[in-house]
Amino acid sequence: MVQAITLPRNEGGIKAAIAALSEAFGDRLQTGQALREQHGHTTTWIDNQAPDAVVFPTSSEEVSDIVKICAEFGVPIIPFGTGTSLEGHVNAPAGGICVDMMRMDQIVAVHAEDLDVVVQPGVTREQLNTYLRDQGLFFPIDPGANASLGGMVATRASGTNAVRYGTMKDNVLSLEAVMADGSIIRTASRAKKSSAGYDMTRLLVGSEGTLGLITEITLKLQGIPEAIRSARCSFRSVDEACQAVMMTIQYGIPVARIELLDEMSVRAANQHSGLDLPEVPLLLLEFHGSDAGVVEQSDTFAQIAEEFGGFDIAATSTPEERNKLWQARHDMYWASLGLRPGAKGISTDVCVPISKLADCVSAARSKAEEMGLIAPIVGHVGDGNFHALLLIDMESAEEREKADTYVSWLNDLAISMEGTCTGEHGIGQGKRPYLVRELGETTRFMAAVKAALDPDNILNPGKILIDG
Repeated sequence: MVQAITLPRNEGGIKAAIAALSEAFGDRLQTGQALREQHGHTTTWIDNQAPDAVVFPTSSEEVSDIVKICAEFGVPIIPFGTGTSLEGHVNAPAGGICVDMMRMDQIVAVHAEDLDVVVQPGVTREQLNTYLRDQGLFFPIDPGANASLGGMVATRASGTNAVRYGTMKDNVLSLEAVMADGSIIRTASRAKKSSAGYDMTRLLVGSEGTLGLITEITLKLQGIPEAIRSARCSFRSVDEACQAVMMTIQYGIPVARIELLDEMSVRAANQHSGLDLPEVPLLLLEFHGSDAGVVEQSDTFAQIAEEFGGFDIAATSTPEERNKLWQARHDMYWASLGLRPGAKGISTDVCVPISKLADCVSAARSKAEEMGLIAPIVGHVGDGNFHALLLIDMESAEEREKADTYVSWLNDLAISMEGTCTGEHGIGQGKRPYLVRELGETTRFMAAVKAALDPDNILNPGKILIDG
């Protein structure tokens, strides 16, 4: 497997920074072993690299103070949200200070008439949507986990609703961030569009804490739809399901969500969530609009699905039934672990043009079977993104090597199909080699941006770039 490379440590600087931070933050600076290991751990397969201390700020000014102290002593800074990232984003390969943003959890302002909201980075997506519900508004990006919005911005998250509402890059209007020298900047206004200078907002979205620490976010909101209707449809093969997805998108049906579960994933969902779905490839869909509109959309999809052999088609607008299906989808990581109790789940994702989706998914399934791997597949297939979850005995060197070979092969396959090595997981530590394969010379200019904004390489070093 890809190993977490250890970078040189600045022992003296770390010791001095911890002393200064302890004086400034008191018991909000913690150095306990268990807490530090928790902040070096995510749902990744990459080895834990704990920071030397964890500090809990409550304001942008405090984040600035932390960064200034760390900059003075040349100490790495690793931002932390809920810890749900998958590619080693919060590891501390050179040690340093973890900045836990979860006490910065205020919803600063809701501008209902402008359909936007200002939040601190520790607000989670579920917290925000609970707060907005009474105002008839919601934030649509749903990666499954109850992630922090700061983390979602930093990793350019997406999820099940992306096919209609886009990803984080499409839903962030402005950011406040603390840069490597401690300066606090604002990247844009609340205007819905601007042609004023470089797009610093988009530069920081997806930068994974390597260019700045996000301290405030202005997000676009949506009105809660008048009607929501969910549908499901089974298919004899993944290829037929993918063909139905392509036709649905090309036909212009405004689906909000369209998700694929292969037969192993359906089996896992049945066992974990108490469902009785046919254990064959399944599409789950959701439609947003008027009462009449969502019925028309689901009926049109049913006609398309039948052309590709779809069967056991069912649709519902009942919240309880809809929620049961989508909760089963969101629980797929934990459900899949039940297919091989005791195994570790290694999740990887790729994204390809939708015209290549069927070929890529079919090849991914065949390769796993050929290698003797258990690898259930689920995907946000409306935009060509899917995930393979490899169930591995981490005590077996042979299985670890197989998993490494498979992940590398799948990333290279997606890139060869004019796709990407990651649709939504980000690069972190785990996908750095594939970024170079995907973008080549472009990564040299990424490194130039990193060097200009963070010349001492103190912001989340060892992430994204091979030399970073």
